[in-house]
Amino acid sequence: MTLIIMHTPRSQDDLKNTGKKRFSRKSGSKLPEPKGIWNQISTGLLILFVIVSIYSAVSDYQKKIPHIPISEVASDMAKGQVASIEVKGDTLSIVYKSGEEKQSKKETESTLSDTFANYKVPLDKLSAVKIEVKNESGLGYWVLNILPFLLPILLIGFFIWTLSRQMKGAGMQAFTFGQSKARITFPSDTKQQVTFKDVAGAKEAKQELSEIVDFLKNPKKFLEIGAVIPKGILLMGAPGTGKTLLARAVAGEAGVAFFSISGSEFVEMFVGVGASRVRDLFQMAKKASPAIIFVDEIDAVGRVRGTGVGGGNDEREQTLNQILVEMDGFEPNEKVIVMAATNRPDVLDPALLRPGRFDRRVTIDLPDRADREAILTIHSRKKPFAEDINLKVIAERTPGFSGADLYSLMNEGAILAARENRTKVAQFDLIRAIEKVMLGPERKSHLLSKKEKEITAYHEAGHALVSSVLPYADPVHKISIISRGRAAGYTLHLPLEDRKLQSKKEFLDDIAVSLGGYVAEMMVLGDVTTGPSNDLQVSTALAREMVTRYGMSEKIGTLALESSGGRPLFGRGVEDKDYSEKVSADIDAEVARIMSEAKTKAENILTEKRSALDAIAAKLIEVETIEREEYEKIITAFGIIPKKKLDIEHQG
Repeated sequence: MTLIIMHTPRSQDDLKNTGKKRFSRKSGSKLPEPKGIWNQISTGLLILFVIVSIYSAVSDYQKKIPHIPISEVASDMAKGQVASIEVKGDTLSIVYKSGEEKQSKKETESTLSDTFANYKVPLDKLSAVKIEVKNESGLGYWVLNILPFLLPILLIGFFIWTLSRQMKGAGMQAFTFGQSKARITFPSDTKQQVTFKDVAGAKEAKQELSEIVDFLKNPKKFLEIGAVIPKGILLMGAPGTGKTLLARAVAGEAGVAFFSISGSEFVEMFVGVGASRVRDLFQMAKKASPAIIFVDEIDAVGRVRGTGVGGGNDEREQTLNQILVEMDGFEPNEKVIVMAATNRPDVLDPALLRPGRFDRRVTIDLPDRADREAILTIHSRKKPFAEDINLKVIAERTPGFSGADLYSLMNEGAILAARENRTKVAQFDLIRAIEKVMLGPERKSHLLSKKEKEITAYHEAGHALVSSVLPYADPVHKISIISRGRAAGYTLHLPLEDRKLQSKKEFLDDIAVSLGGYVAEMMVLGDVTTGPSNDLQVSTALAREMVTRYGMSEKIGTLALESSGGRPLFGRGVEDKDYSEKVSADIDAEVARIMSEAKTKAENILTEKRSALDAIAAKLIEVETIEREEYEKIITAFGIIPKKKLDIEHQG
């Protein structure tokens, strides 16, 4: 276990008191976001208004042609005023020699010639008029006569259809609740494809998962020898260690479909929705086999059953039951693998972990120094670096960083360089990015008063000096009284090397270092501010874990009374403790004893090395930030030997 001690107790607030792509089910294409219904309504109404206006204008134009009786037409013909007549059915379009146009209706019981003869139109006048008869049929007839009526109807129908679709997408999804919300990545999607080459570190995890890749590529080899590949693989590790990335890499290496969904996406307010989505998801995966189903944060639905408010009818439990049923329903030759990720394997239901379900568990640890360097190299592929870049130094300064933290570090470094209008990322940018990821950005506008600056300097100097004297404490890399985030100052401690285990002696020294700032304030001010509040919380929690989790108390003995989450074991509530009130009192007494002894240890060191404390504080007040080399020069002058460390800066 690697421990990074970052003392950031001095908040600005405390000081002021003394003086923080969804894809479609079939195609995998991204679904369009539903537009606003009112926007659709207004657009449809506008189009309808335009069409009606055009139709009205055409109708009005047609109405401007005057209609006259057939007798008037005969009279005008007798006078020789008519040039031509066009006959369309019963409609007569008359064009006068003057250019005027009029319309009339012919008599249906007789021909046009007989009609004009009855009105005594002279034959010579009749023969002088050009009469053209047109048939009322064909495309032109339907376009001119029916389309003006049909077009508004079609438009209204289209408007209603569009509105119904938008309403369905925006608020009428009742019939799609039971469908899976999984995001699907197909092998043909090369842009989103991830392989093991894109995953640095995690060598053991990749070796375990390579068997799954081999089965998906060549299942016959396993089936012929009688081997059954695990149905479920549980990826366990801290947040940001690359669990999701590894799952995607398995799908990319095997060239199979990848169905990704979060555990929280199964559960809705409607009963039975989660179970329905589970069934739909597994059906989709079976149809697309070979495939991988990946459930992220499975602890959202996979917690121990029987603790929900609704008992056995709890929606979460029904969802979990359906997952168990679906995994049991897999046939040996079905090429569907279920992968899940969690950072809380201790809360999962035992039924999920039995053989035949998630019987293969892969632990993904935080990366060590070599892995961190490899991860940094991957994240630096598209970033222009200056000549002074040394990723080994960055890897050394980031113990305890996850893969996600390292990605954020590289991105913040590039942002810092771009902010200063530089085209290349320098080593100094990455060093600053480490502190930014840990603590937040510098708060240059929050200036400390002279008194607050002195208190902060002695506070951080107390942490640093105690850490340098105690043999099992980590060496000091940097001290600063520049505000970052909510911290008015901080002391950066980094271990000499990555470690997986922590001893009792190391814990005790760490607690003493945490109380160094508290003791320094008492010595200098004769009083205590609210600044050490975070130090007290961290050190008290560590002392309690020593007693209740690690068996590091002779009085309590080798008993584990609390889980890793700090609560009683076996899934009980906060108040349902598995030990008596006497044991609880003994725990409190042991924690108080450890804290008191650590405080005394810090007091003895700072009293003996008071001159060194004053020198460090004075230098901090002067320059505000002291790097490791300068700090070691100060303590060496007072007879304190710096802790030896690997000189990684000069390695080839």
